[in-house]
Amino acid sequence: MTTTVVEVWTEGPLVRYVAQASARLVVVMTPAGQVLAQHGFPRAVDLMGVAAIGAAIMASSGALAELVGEASFGALFHAGRRHGIHLAACRTPRGSLVVLTVFGRETSIGLVELFFEEFAAALNAAAPADQARGPVLAENFEAELGQSLASLFGR
Repeated sequence: MTTTVVEVWTEGPLVRYVAQASARLVVVMTPAGQVLAQHGFPRAVDLMGVAAIGAAIMASSGALAELVGEASFGALFHAGRRHGIHLAACRTPRGSLVVLTVFGRETSIGLVELFFEEFAAALNAAAPADQARGPVLAENFEAELGQSLASLFGR
């Protein structure tokens, strides 16, 4: 499976997390769904769809938390017969990130959660503190999206 990154500082922590947690697919993204790194997605259309849905789930669960009087909810977990997903946010000097992990029966949610905490700490340590992230929808959004997709899929 392929690991590709747009933000170089995410690569080392992502490679370790995938190996430790036995993850099949991982997306590291902004809360708006902009992909910073990924592992395991062979097609851009699948990656962009997962990123958009993952960001939407995090936003809607945040809104639901507010409605019931919580500051936020922790990680979300869903289990299927063959796969599970773990969706959680983490803080870095570059701002909040969202990580969606798909794993199989060869691992457990407990291991994914354990290694996610280590991954979040590694991202926090690796993120460049002196570079603020630009606006989510910059003037040249379409060009940047094309460049990001080209970078992620080697085109």
